[in-house]
Amino acid sequence: MTADDTRTLDSLRALLAEVHLARPDDVPEVAAHAAARLGSTVRVYVVAHEQSRLVPLPAPSLPDAEPVAVDGTLAGRAFRRVEQVPVPGGDPSLWVPLLDGVHRLGILQYTLPAGTDLGDAVVQDRLRLLSHLVGHLVVAKSGYGDAFDLAARRRHRTVPTELLHGLLPPLTSGCPGLLVSGILEPCYDVAADAFDYSVVDGVAHLAVFDAMGPDLRGTLVAAVALSAYRNGRREGYPLSAVLQRIDDAIADEWEQRAFATGVLAELDLTTGRLRYVNAGHPAPLLMRRGKVVKQLAGGRRIVLGLGDGRTDVAEEWLEPDDWAVFYTDGITEARDPAGGFYGLERLTDQLERSAAAGEPAPETLRQVVHAVLRHQGEHLQDDATLLVAQWASGREHDMAVG
Repeated sequence: MTADDTRTLDSLRALLAEVHLARPDDVPEVAAHAAARLGSTVRVYVVAHEQSRLVPLPAPSLPDAEPVAVDGTLAGRAFRRVEQVPVPGGDPSLWVPLLDGVHRLGILQYTLPAGTDLGDAVVQDRLRLLSHLVGHLVVAKSGYGDAFDLAARRRHRTVPTELLHGLLPPLTSGCPGLLVSGILEPCYDVAADAFDYSVVDGVAHLAVFDAMGPDLRGTLVAAVALSAYRNGRREGYPLSAVLQRIDDAIADEWEQRAFATGVLAELDLTTGRLRYVNAGHPAPLLMRRGKVVKQLAGGRRIVLGLGDGRTDVAEEWLEPDDWAVFYTDGITEARDPAGGFYGLERLTDQLERSAAAGEPAPETLRQVVHAVLRHQGEHLQDDATLLVAQWASGREHDMAVG
């Protein structure tokens, strides 16, 4: 083992020893201590909930810093493109994505000793190890306090939003053969949309829901739909029976006075076979080689909550690097001040432009949602949700490297 290896290992060992009793708001300072043992400094930024700014987390050993825009900055490029971005001039410095797996949490700002070669393999490996460990620690410590959420929160959240966001999975996840990413807006006063995913025994389970009502009641309907979906999935029910379980749960609680639309899907990660059912929801889109080639219009039945047991399961065979895009009507039916819909054509165009630019799925969804917000004057009148499953592309490996 070289002296550099020993120094790196000692730094990481000290970080792990220090973090065991650390609170969430201690993590930035723990990371700074680890970097200092390597002769460097590191500052931790988390992305705000609306994904427009990167917010610095306070660390006592570092001076205060200001938030950084996601769009139009070098720091934002590191976040958007999931790549290291050097800072020109001064001491060697660079922005590095802060990831948990492929989930974009924010960025890290490193400043290294004068004369450091940022392209040196040892330096790169050291930064990568520390960055990945800090990303994992942010997620591991998030459940023990509110520090990270408070930093990411730029204004007040409603009670329905608080409930709903507590039920959602991480926005992005990857495993061999799959990259899945979701986004939900408005992130501070959403009520009745939800999404979910899981991968078990080589099958990806995917769902999007849109419940009736822009208030707490709608949130409760969405929460019941989500919980019934997870219960049926975890009990091993077939797709049609899972959907019926959701239907029964809503109907039993509200006696056919509430409903939700939704799409449930199962993607076999070995073969690319996509099986899906659609309960009164907008038809998902299939993207192939950067183009939206069709709507997935099969598997139709009435909305969830009316107690109808008839469910047909549709099938589609994906090709490598295909995207299955699920969305709620808050995307296509967003209206501009003149009353014009955002529409399926604009959604298709934005998806294809992002694909042509080589944007990863999470960044594509961010751009779509921000385009919808701009179309509606930065204030959505309905919840807007997107979920993308990208099959067998290898992109999950690229993003995990950061």
